[in-house]
Amino acid sequence: MPARIISGTEIASQIREEIRKEVAYLKEKYQVIPGLVTIIVGKNPASVSYVTAKQKTAHELGFYSVQENMEENISEEALLNVIMKYNGDPLVHGILVQLPLPAHINESKVLYTINPEKDVDGFHPVNIGRLMIGDARFYPCTPYGIQQLLIRSNIRIEGAEVVVVGRSNIVGKPIAMMLCQKAKGANATVTICHTGTKDLSFHTRHADILIVAAGKPKSITADMVKDGATVIDVGVNRIGVTPEGKARLCGDVDFEGVKEKASAITPVPGGVGPMTITMLMLNTIKAAKLTRRLQG
Repeated sequence: MPARIISGTEIASQIREEIRKEVAYLKEKYQVIPGLVTIIVGKNPASVSYVTAKQKTAHELGFYSVQENMEENISEEALLNVIMKYNGDPLVHGILVQLPLPAHINESKVLYTINPEKDVDGFHPVNIGRLMIGDARFYPCTPYGIQQLLIRSNIRIEGAEVVVVGRSNIVGKPIAMMLCQKAKGANATVTICHTGTKDLSFHTRHADILIVAAGKPKSITADMVKDGATVIDVGVNRIGVTPEGKARLCGDVDFEGVKEKASAITPVPGGVGPMTITMLMLNTIKAAKLTRRLQG
């Protein structure tokens, strides 16, 4: 029997409805409106598209939102000053700097300048450190979305063998840390595979839950997947153009082959992607609540 399709589009829509209600509640009871600023440097088409989608979602959900469009040649010092301005802005609870940045700007220095309490992307070392010890303030958005896909699809995580293919700081490492925590929606046994793994198939065939973020189109095939596994495909790869002129996309998993063997699988597009922006909004609401508590 073909795998059940885990629709990130549908689950993200459910969560966004919950967020709308939460925004209305915060505004009515506490006169607090979650505030998000997105900062983009230059005009990279993919970055512009991502930031536009984030701002559109924030507006739709009732957030106070600001987009800062910086010139490609902005100095590092000037960019850091913009970030520090929003660090001190009480109307802004979340700050997101869209990556990648131009080569003359140190990305780490930029990320480290964001106030950890406004780091709704979850990449500041303070927040990564808190995640490591099981006291996370904000989860990185894509891993957070993956975990919610599993939980809301009633996939058993506790006690499961989870294999993560890819060790990036954005997806692989944080999702591994999240799912091995002794906590609800976690408590799994997690293996991380990468380019140095000697026998990738040996590991993937043992996975009850297989999370693939390798950045290589259709690199996971049906023979590499355990019967009845849940497969989460994080990859988004452009492999051509449709007759209508749109980008043709595929994941890191050979969807057509693997869906005949897995019990549940995410599609590309429409799987993990819609969840990432939704989790950014959820983190921004959490930041707004945190600020309120700190201010009494």
